[in-house]
Amino acid sequence: MTDEIKIKVPDIGGATNVDVIELLVKEGDELSIDTPLITLESDKASMEIPSPKAGRVSQVRVKVGDKVSEGDVILTVVASADSVQDPIAAIDEQKASKDSADQTSSVKPATNKDAPEPKNETYEERDIVIPDIGGATDVDVIDIMVKEGDSVEKDQALLTLEGDKATMDIPSPAKGIVKSLALRIGDKVSQGTSVLMMTVSKNSEEIPKEHKPVETQSKDEAVKTDSLTSVTPQKVIVEEAPENSALVSAGPAARRLARELGVNLNEVTGHGRKARVSKEDIQDYVKSRLSGKPSTTSFALSEAPVIDFSKFGSIETKPLNKIKRLTGNNVHRSWITIPHVTQFDEADITELEAFRKSESDAAEKAGYKLTLLAFVTKVISKALMMYPQFNASLDAKGENLIYKHYYNIGIAVETPNGLVVPVIKQVDQLSVGQIAQEMGRLSLKAREKGLLPTDMSGGCFTISSLGGIGGTAFTPIVNSPEVAILGLSRSAFKPVYDKGEFKPRLMLPLSLSYDHRVIDGAQAARFTCAIAELLGDIRRIIV
Repeated sequence: MTDEIKIKVPDIGGATNVDVIELLVKEGDELSIDTPLITLESDKASMEIPSPKAGRVSQVRVKVGDKVSEGDVILTVVASADSVQDPIAAIDEQKASKDSADQTSSVKPATNKDAPEPKNETYEERDIVIPDIGGATDVDVIDIMVKEGDSVEKDQALLTLEGDKATMDIPSPAKGIVKSLALRIGDKVSQGTSVLMMTVSKNSEEIPKEHKPVETQSKDEAVKTDSLTSVTPQKVIVEEAPENSALVSAGPAARRLARELGVNLNEVTGHGRKARVSKEDIQDYVKSRLSGKPSTTSFALSEAPVIDFSKFGSIETKPLNKIKRLTGNNVHRSWITIPHVTQFDEADITELEAFRKSESDAAEKAGYKLTLLAFVTKVISKALMMYPQFNASLDAKGENLIYKHYYNIGIAVETPNGLVVPVIKQVDQLSVGQIAQEMGRLSLKAREKGLLPTDMSGGCFTISSLGGIGGTAFTPIVNSPEVAILGLSRSAFKPVYDKGEFKPRLMLPLSLSYDHRVIDGAQAARFTCAIAELLGDIRRIIV
């Protein structure tokens, strides 16, 4: 009496349409409770599904590439209380016995002398080798489909080889049990190379005198290529990543295309089974390199998941305007291509702020507003003269540093449509008052959408001020191709110890982000110290 049991996908956390990426059993396999059956891969994790029952697999109902959800049938199992074990499947147990390890009888001797004498099954270990593969040598092993202890049927694929023109499966010449493997993925083999040791029956008529490949190979190379096919493995052997393109999983056509285009296959991400590289993968890689987009081997990210936010409440969708889209692209490029470091410091602007306030009325009568930012801009031009590496840019190849002998400083301005950076030209030749007037003119043009491309080009260094809003510090992103940017936060009075007593001093937070390829930490610290010293002495600014 046998019972057929359906094994289903259990509760997998509510996930649906989960990919089946690996089959761990096949029809005829004996299962124990908790034997892994299949491997699933969702958006967040991979998981193995264990068997809740013991028995023999009668039918596998899924295949690699299927999508399953909770309750879907994986396979059926036959549980039989009086099932007879196959002698081949019991070899290991018999060999461990103190009784005869070399012979076993599938039928007890007959008592009737006229009855035919039973046929005894004897077993031997046989070395399974690579058969004739058309004279090819040093062929790559790209997949191993069995492991030690597996029961193997005649003509079942043992491993997959990949030559320059085709892939091929090597079949088992007989039924038996794998005792040990002699190869691993990445090895190179030729005809006669040992594949594995197998325990087989001496009396089996299934053992041929010669081993043959999957298909009868023609001497004609084109016919041979067409006859060689690959199969989907049922067990994945995890190996280290290949160190050269010869070990990358790719077909002959893809390899030929890669050679023609001069593409290193190690740099191409395959999207086929087991990361196999296709011609389409190579074409996409070449297109991404030609278009200047980052490849998947650098900082490129997979596309963001599409989320229906309306499921959680009321929403409103508004497109980003052009300025924000362009700004987003620029800062993203700068962030992923420039190794950022940020240096924090403070400047004592107590005397400077007192002087600014004393001159504010005169400035207003002259038609402009004298701001702290105008003083900082003048100070930056002086600091750039002292430390010219901050007034430089790397060339397109990143091999040369271009020093600039002009001092144009960009000021980040917030507008209703987004952030823009107008540039004040030749700051070193302007007074603080002239800088304040130019700053007011450009800010007004920015808010009235009147800035021209020439107003925003040619910058050497950028200042981003959040002092009018708040905050204590932040990490501004370098405005490429510049190599540094200074962030200003809101100034505040702090107790500063001076000559034996604490005094209230107005301190301005400084945040200097810089390109670490050009500027090191010691240089950045000296630069911020120079800015703090200049801001702390109004006489050095005016001179």
